[in-house]
Amino acid sequence: MKIALMDSGIGLLAATAAVRRLRPDADLVLSLDPAGMPWGPRTPEDLTGRALAVAEAAAAYRPDALIVGCNTATVHALPALRTRLEPDVPVIGTVPAIKPAAAGGGPVAIWATPATTGSPYQRGLIDDFAAGVDVTEVPCWGLAEAVEHADEPAIAGAVAAAAALTPDEVTTVVLGCTHYELVADRIRAALHHPGRPPLVLHGSAGAVAAQALRRIGSRPAPEAPATGSVTVLLNGRESALPAAALTYAEGRLLQAVTPAQ
Repeated sequence: MKIALMDSGIGLLAATAAVRRLRPDADLVLSLDPAGMPWGPRTPEDLTGRALAVAEAAAAYRPDALIVGCNTATVHALPALRTRLEPDVPVIGTVPAIKPAAAGGGPVAIWATPATTGSPYQRGLIDDFAAGVDVTEVPCWGLAEAVEHADEPAIAGAVAAAAALTPDEVTTVVLGCTHYELVADRIRAALHHPGRPPLVLHGSAGAVAAQALRRIGSRPAPEAPATGSVTVLLNGRESALPAAALTYAEGRLLQAVTPAQ
């Protein structure tokens, strides 16, 4: 089994780690676009072109499925990616977990990039899955970029700024950018109020990994031997994981596997 994942940067690590935990025997192909990161500020046309290039680099390794480990790329490029690659390679997008978050009924905050916050796409998800629930959209200025570079002071500042925009009564937070899942503990700590239960955070990595297995007719096998290899592509060229990836538990998990030959 071979699963490919794509993103502009290391935001794909959350879904990659989820796939690794479900299937330690799966070979992984990680295709990144460091020359074009971040994708958020780009026009939809430019972003789609870059996403197609990253996807085609991964597809050359003949994966069984491709996960788009990026919310922004899913919004703008998923139809083009599916047109280009399916049915040969099933393409699985990443959608903010608004539906399960809203099911709890409590006030919800959606932390997302400024480009996604207030977008018709996100508003459509809120209308479809969170009708009648108090939802606050929180733009997280600079957080994805800070996470990408493992810039601790910048991460702390961006998390604090977004926390200040989050109403105190919020009980549930949707992590609407895959990069944010890498610092979920810091987000939870920033939003915790003494004497109140910890907030519930909803990411997408676990659901996306499970959906990828379903699309290829496979099942989770977390007890399988950890024999899966990892191939990293940076703008189409085989390379090592960016150094910043190894500051996160999800990145270090991938070091403990057989390197690709």
